[in-house]
Amino acid sequence: MNAKALNESIVAILEKKQELSKLDYNDARYDDIEEELHDLEDDFNEDYGDELEDVLEDVHGKIKSDADILLPTAYLASTLDPEAALEQDEKEGVWVESDSFPGVEMRLVLVANPPRILLILSDQERVLWTAE
Repeated sequence: MNAKALNESIVAILEKKQELSKLDYNDARYDDIEEELHDLEDDFNEDYGDELEDVLEDVHGKIKSDADILLPTAYLASTLDPEAALEQDEKEGVWVESDSFPGVEMRLVLVANPPRILLILSDQERVLWTAE
């Protein structure tokens, strides 16, 4: 997997998400920006879906989770600064259950710079995979 190209794709999606989040639904540009975002996400899933699904299977195995594996775009953060989003108590990524941490709320989040998957446990995060 080309980590640089993967990172560029993630950054493009997150920048488009940020651009869209600044617009009101009534803004004339909203539908066009939303369509551009969906196109970027579709391209991302097509280009990296199979490889990232394999990575996500490994990650789910590491944390002993039998949760369904979703499309890679479901795991994407909503901002380029995931720490800021976490401080604002946004629910980034995908909620998962784990036999290793019964009853603990945790999420898996795909972030950029470098591309990596984080396990978010209440006030802590652990890197479970980094693109090479």
